[in-house]
Amino acid sequence: MSEPSAPPNGRREAAISFILVTVLIDMMAIGLIIPVLPHIVGVFTASKEEQAWWFGAVVLAFGIANFFGAPILGGLSDRYGRRPVLLIGIAGLALSFFVTALATALWVLIAVRLFSGAMQANAAVAHAYVADITPPAERARRFGLIGAMFGIGFTLGPVTGGLLGGIDVRLPFFAAGALALLNWLYGYYVLPESLPPEKRRPFDWRRANPLAAMSGLARLAGVGPLVAVIALAALAQFMLHTSWVLYTHFKFGWGPAQVGWSLFAVGLMSALVQGVLLKHLLRRYSPRRLAAFGLVSGGLTYLGFGLASAGWMMFVIIVVGNILGAGAAAALQSIVSNAAHADEQGRTMGSVASLNSSMAVLAPILATPLLGIISRLPPGHWLVGLPFYACAALQLLGALIAIRFFLRHPPVVPAPA
Repeated sequence: MSEPSAPPNGRREAAISFILVTVLIDMMAIGLIIPVLPHIVGVFTASKEEQAWWFGAVVLAFGIANFFGAPILGGLSDRYGRRPVLLIGIAGLALSFFVTALATALWVLIAVRLFSGAMQANAAVAHAYVADITPPAERARRFGLIGAMFGIGFTLGPVTGGLLGGIDVRLPFFAAGALALLNWLYGYYVLPESLPPEKRRPFDWRRANPLAAMSGLARLAGVGPLVAVIALAALAQFMLHTSWVLYTHFKFGWGPAQVGWSLFAVGLMSALVQGVLLKHLLRRYSPRRLAAFGLVSGGLTYLGFGLASAGWMMFVIIVVGNILGAGAAAALQSIVSNAAHADEQGRTMGSVASLNSSMAVLAPILATPLLGIISRLPPGHWLVGLPFYACAALQLLGALIAIRFFLRHPPVVPAPA
């Protein structure tokens, strides 16, 4: 496979646009399946409680595979470049979507999610790509642009998946597979490489161990306890992902179409905040302050979801809560990236992805029993919001740890780009 050479300084903005398109198409494909994945699990189950438990198993399979796969693929991208690893991940996603659409048993769904989780390192490698070509002072804003592409993908993907799922729950998987194939062709023929050969480093299996990778992340200057903050925020986020479809179905009677529109609103706000408002917020607030404000705002948003008594309230909370909350992830990501050396961006972003994946493993273990409890409660019972009360507690604990760390430790000088 031939590779375009690394883009020179004059093409940096063009390289940013290339990776943004890659992430956008990737997230649209993933977003297509979100509203229908729990329902396709329901095809093979006999009750709501059984559906909740098996959906948790499907989510758990993806998280376990991604936990081990992310630092390996991140390290491979440091050795062989970002582009080939992205292409491998996109090809794996395409295959997993088509196989899921044709699945005839639960074990097939679980096996496919294991494969998909092992291959899907696109987010970590995309962040490493951006770090390769961006000065440290600009990384928070550009990570925000990556977040905006996530938001736009989750604006277009879930609502389309919800509408297609209303026709047939398997149809969004075929559409997602087609989009992933389109993305692979774009990456193969258009996407340039960002990491020049002289900045690559040998692959080390010991450093690719997910536990060793996360330990190295904690030792980065200026990061320390922020590893716990990232973990708590990710755990809350993945518990929301695990709970959203079934929670809204149990409480408000939502189907794929309503879920799709709600995720459309989430993605629209995320794209607006990270693509438009974030650069203005960063002029007023440092990444540390924005991270602290965003974590607190996110905790209150989760609490609001749990207390909502009508479906329309979820949309109001999505709009209000995401104004600051959507900027926290980009701010934390920039702090970690700035602490890492230029030739370690892939491994560092892979370590963050592995940390997130470990929380994706833990999230269904915690959320599935909570979903099992609320599946037996009447829709108006205040305890139906239990999964989101737990998310709020995790997020606010992370905010307290971050604020304490920021007050006691001055920011470090970023590593050179």
